[in-house]
Amino acid sequence: MKLSVALFFAGLFGALAAVFILLSFGTDYWLLVSESCHPNPDGSVGPGGVTIERGDVVVQEDISDITLYHEGFFWRCSFGGSAGDDNLLWKLWFTNQPHSKVCMHGYLYPFPVSHQTHNATDYDYAIIYRGFWSIFMLIGVAAVVLGGFVIICAAPFASHRLYKAGGGLFLASGLVLLCVVVMYVLWLQVLGVMEAYIEHQRSALCSDFQLSFNYGLSFMFAPIGIFFCLLAGFLFLLIGQTIKVHYH
Repeated sequence: MKLSVALFFAGLFGALAAVFILLSFGTDYWLLVSESCHPNPDGSVGPGGVTIERGDVVVQEDISDITLYHEGFFWRCSFGGSAGDDNLLWKLWFTNQPHSKVCMHGYLYPFPVSHQTHNATDYDYAIIYRGFWSIFMLIGVAAVVLGGFVIICAAPFASHRLYKAGGGLFLASGLVLLCVVVMYVLWLQVLGVMEAYIEHQRSALCSDFQLSFNYGLSFMFAPIGIFFCLLAGFLFLLIGQTIKVHYH
């Protein structure tokens, strides 16, 4: 009876782990970024760098006040918006985003590092870092999916080896994805890529360039999936060991 209860909770935790990890992997909201730049705060210079004198009439161009980005494993997308738009947050999260939205493949694109903001060596290091991050992500997702299939094939208490193998795969997936989360936090918070990007934009674009970033839902799903993954892995290993002791 106790073994059946343990198997039920292990299966439940494993299913939740798979759901949250696949949501984290498949949605492109690991990073949310908004940037704004007003190169003419005092209004003394008009479009094209022409000095504005008293009495001149200036026709304002339709320029977006804010540029929004969201990024994940598959895509990095951006679109413009207005600071006074009350629906800006909804446009960022849901499918009613403007047609001007531009997306590019994000597998090896180390936002915000680029040739313009960093030298070639730093850019190459960024590509390598992003490459390892992507590989670890794929390994973690593959391990949790494979672990689920192994547990399904184990049948109720039929093979302790399959339970142990499935538990080991869940544990491996949780640990690898933990590395993915830690690498992402280090990338944004410790390695200084955001600061370098801001400094470059302020020197090349405008002095009052502002950037803010937050972790999105895809990032939040990852630690939840990791927690359930590790919990399910320990339970499956315990179940496999119990079956080996009592039934073999």
